[in-house]
Amino acid sequence: MPLLADFHNHSCLSPCGSLDLSPRALTAIAAAKGVKALALTDHNSSLNCPAFAKLCPRAGIIPLFGMEATTAEEIHTLCLFTELNAALAFGDDAYRLIMPFPNDPEKTGDQVYVDEDDAILGEVEYFLPSALELSVEDIGKRVAEYGGIVIPAHVDRPAFSMTSQLGVVVPGPWAAIECVRLPPPVDTLGFPLTTSSDAHYPEHVARRPFLLDIDAEELAPHGPEGGADMEALKRALGRRPRA
Repeated sequence: MPLLADFHNHSCLSPCGSLDLSPRALTAIAAAKGVKALALTDHNSSLNCPAFAKLCPRAGIIPLFGMEATTAEEIHTLCLFTELNAALAFGDDAYRLIMPFPNDPEKTGDQVYVDEDDAILGEVEYFLPSALELSVEDIGKRVAEYGGIVIPAHVDRPAFSMTSQLGVVVPGPWAAIECVRLPPPVDTLGFPLTTSSDAHYPEHVARRPFLLDIDAEELAPHGPEGGADMEALKRALGRRPRA
């Protein structure tokens, strides 16, 4: 039976998001709305993924870990991993590549990472939505080195998308293309298509999920780190509509 999936969600770590959207709140709301495969993708950081990893199994959700990375061209890309340690390692790499602008919580919002009980563990110094010193041409290769996949985000939006920054969707090693609307109003080059909620507030969670043609047993976490099956995920994404 297909799984209801949502691969683009922020938490209280993203300064443009709500402090009320902790990993605990995200998983609880998603579970209540029937989401079975869920990704946490804060801006340029995976620091809330450890709490997310503990909470998802309790909610009956298969987790994916990662971030919404901002390339040097200011294009938002979803970088997704099935293994928590891989997401954290890539997150460390990304933070070394971020523009070193200190965050001002009073002006741009808090950037806190928390445990599974919402206790604050720390706050990130640099403004997380800043661009990385990593081009759209290179990000797919870099993410693949950590065992992850890349999905260009909201390509039909007028800001921070491939079409807003480059004019078109460009070829690349994309596992899928995320759109706000289906069918897409832009040429997506025949890539598999998804929608996602881009949740920044509790009321945004599960507003644009999609069906992933895979059953829970096939995708379910396995192996020494307990991550979902990446190859099964890629096959399921490949079965998504392409127009």
